[in-house]
Parts: sequence; structure tokens; C-alpha cells
Amino acid sequence: MTRFASTAARGIAKVTESALGPYQSAVIRIGFAATWLLFLLREFPHRQEMYGPDSPWSWDLARQLVEGNHAFTVLMWSRGQIWFETVYVLAVLSSALLLVGWRTRATSVVFMIGVLSLQNRSVFIGDGGDNVLHLMAIYLVFVRCAQVWSLDARRDRRERASRARGERTGPDRAGPVLWAVLGIALAVATGAGRVDGGFLGGWLTVLWGLWAVQGLWWAVGRFARTAEPRILLDVVANLVHNAALMVIMAEACLIYATAGWYKIQGSRWQDGTAVYYPLHLESFSPWPALSDLMSAHGTIVMLVTYGTVLVQVAFPFTLFNRRVKNVLLAAMMTEHAVIAVVLGLPFFSLAMIAADSVFLPTSFLRRLGGRAARVRDRLLSGGGRAVPGPREPAAGVREEPEHPHVGFTA
Repeated sequence: MTRFASTAARGIAKVTESALGPYQSAVIRIGFAATWLLFLLREFPHRQEMYGPDSPWSWDLARQLVEGNHAFTVLMWSRGQIWFETVYVLAVLSSALLLVGWRTRATSVVFMIGVLSLQNRSVFIGDGGDNVLHLMAIYLVFVRCAQVWSLDARRDRRERASRARGERTGPDRAGPVLWAVLGIALAVATGAGRVDGGFLGGWLTVLWGLWAVQGLWWAVGRFARTAEPRILLDVVANLVHNAALMVIMAEACLIYATAGWYKIQGSRWQDGTAVYYPLHLESFSPWPALSDLMSAHGTIVMLVTYGTVLVQVAFPFTLFNRRVKNVLLAAMMTEHAVIAVVLGLPFFSLAMIAADSVFLPTSFLRRLGGRAARVRDRLLSGGGRAVPGPREPAAGVREEPEHPHVGFTA
């Protein structure tokens, strides 16, 4: 009983004292923000046909569907062209800001609003990758995804360094201004009756709740005279982060498990020929010569077909064996990269690779980040001697700001 209590105490301390997976959280943020940003930029010339007021799926049809399923989209607030262009530009801007990790707690909410608004406007556009992005955009709001590899983390490091040198740092102004602007926008939308209340307030409660929590964090960090309120809020933030990260992992496992078990029931997957058919569809053959080359070898088709099912079904069961998990993870990421090229589904593949990244080993991500920093330093120094970048914490050592949420950072 004593050993069990000690183990339970260590477990509770681990999930409350720290936000787990800082590097995995960062790579998920970067992956999904980059996927959505690249998609919006590629489809910018076609945005009117896809999401505009006069698209084939008309504004009136979209409004009827939204009124029936209560999906959230700000594009239904007005059918004007200026409003559509504003929402699209804000979606692009929030994706770029989330990618670099600037004021992540605020930009992650705007990012979520952009994703939901555009996707729910035209529900018949997209593929499985859009569904993954749809869900992950919601989960990212609750993840402290800017602990590393972000402008927020760099700002925290500079503030800590200044305090260590005895220098006085000025109050944060950009965070409160951004918080006030978003509050005014939300108040206008609420007063105009644009935000659906729904069950228990629905999105109205969610958005106002997120806004109020950010204000509370800033106020506690700015005016609290003791450390207890800040510690309490940090514990709550860690619990929410760790729970959301667990949900993301469970979501990825569920996607692969259901996909694999449904494939097992299909006759084409059972006889090893399922991969052959999409290679001969015109819509999924951007490189016909490459598709023909792959489909011309029956052995390759059979191995890819059976291998896909095996990897997807087995992956959730390999999470308790690090080496096997890493092998299957590399296989799945390679498969998605091949799908992006051969079948012409780059954004689906990017979304799935971003979701898979939650399982990447921390040591690998740290080495990858170190190499990227060296390349960046060489580029900034004009190809000469590398300029030392910001120091990363040593393995197993966590460096947290004194007040992680002051200034609306992650």
C-alpha cells in the first residue's frame, strides 16, 4: 500500500508540476499551422469558388445546413464580399503567427475560429486530412504548445536573462492590447446576436470563458502579491495541457485503428489489390508515369496493401515498446510522404504527419531542433561562422518562466 501511494504521488506530481511533451507540442503546433497556411495560400486564387459568397455551395444552402447542425462559422454572419475577404486574411495571418509562436494562447483561438469557419462553410470540400485538422485546431487551444521553438519562448528567455542581470523589464503591452481588441470584437459579435448560444451557452460560453481565463492569468501575474495564486493557475494549466495531449494521442491511435480494422473487412484489402485502383484514378494521378510504374509490379502492390493494414492495426499496440513504435512511426510517415507525391494529396499527408509527430522521441526532436538552429545561424551569419543561438535546456532539465502565462505566452 505504501509503494502504491508513493507511485500515485509521483504520478500526480508529474502531471501537475510540468506540461509534458514540450517538443512534441511544439512540432504539432508548427505542423498543423504550416499545413493550414500552405493550403490557404495555394487555394488563394480559388477562394471564391471554395468559400466565397457566390460559390457553388451557395451562402443560403450553407446557412440552412449550419442552422440545422449548429456548426460554428463566422462566415455566416454576413454574405458580403468584404467580410469574406477579412475572415480569409485573418485565417492566413493567424496561421502564420501560430507557426512562429507569437502570443500563442490568443492566436491559437483565432486559428481555431479560422479553421472552423472556412471548413464549416463548405463541408463538401476536403478529405480526411481536413477532419484531422478540424479536431486538432480545437485541441491546440488547450495545449501549451509554445514552450520551445516559438517567439513566446524566446521572449521569456530574454526576460529571465534581464532579471538575472538585475535589469528592470517594462510591462507587457502587446498582450493586454491584443486581449482588449479580441474582447471588443467578441462583445460586438455577442451584442449583435451572431454567436450561437446553444446548449449551456455553446460557443458563446467557450469564447468568453477563454477570454476571461487569459485576463485572469495576466491579472494574477501582474498584481498577485504571493506566489500561491500563480502556482495554482500553473497547476491547472498543466493538467489541461496534459489531458489535451493525451486526447491528441488517443485521437491518432483511434484514426489508425479504425482505418486498419475497416480495411481488413474489405475484399480488395484482403486479396492485396486495394492500392492498385487509386493509382489508376485520374484525380489521384498527378504523375501518371510514376503511378504506372508502381502498379505494374504486382508484388509491390501486394506488399504495400498488406503493409498498410498491418502498420495501422498494430501501431496502437506498439506504444508500450519504444523501439517497435519508432519503426512503425517511421514507416507511417514514409507512407504519407509517398501518398503526398504519388496520389497528389500533400495536405492530407502533412496533416497526418503532424498528428503522428506527437509520438516522436524527445531526443530526436532535440537533435532536429539543434540542427535547424545551426542552419539558421549559418544563414544569418552569411555562410560564415555560426552565431550561437539561444541555449536549450539540458536533457531532463526543464526551464520554465517564473510566470508562464504573463503576457499571454504558452
